[in-house]
Amino acid sequence: MASESFSLGGKTFTGHVIPIGPVNLVFALGEKGLVGCGAVDVLALDKFHIPAAKVRPVSTPSVSSIDELLTGEIVSVNQAGTGLGITIGMSGKDALLRVS
Repeated sequence: MASESFSLGGKTFTGHVIPIGPVNLVFALGEKGLVGCGAVDVLALDKFHIPAAKVRPVSTPSVSSIDELLTGEIVSVNQAGTGLGITIGMSGKDALLRVS
C-alpha cells in the first residue's frame, strides 16, 4: 500500500493506492469525505453520512494512481456528497476540494 499527502487549493489530502491483484484500489481523503475509484461503494458510505464520489478515468480502463483520480470524471455521488455540491461530470480534483 502506498500513501501520500498532497495539497490542493491550500488544503492537505491523503491519497492511498492499494494493489489488489491486477488492479489498484485508489482513493483520497479530505476532512469531510472521500473521492475514490470504481471499487468504492459510495451508497454504503452514505449510510454513515460520509460524503463520497466515484471517479471514472478519462484515458485508461481503470484508475490506477492519484493523478488519474484527480483528472478523472465523477460518475457517482452519494446524497451526503451532493449536499457538499459534488455533481456528476465534475473532475475528481473539484470533488475532492468539496470534501475538504
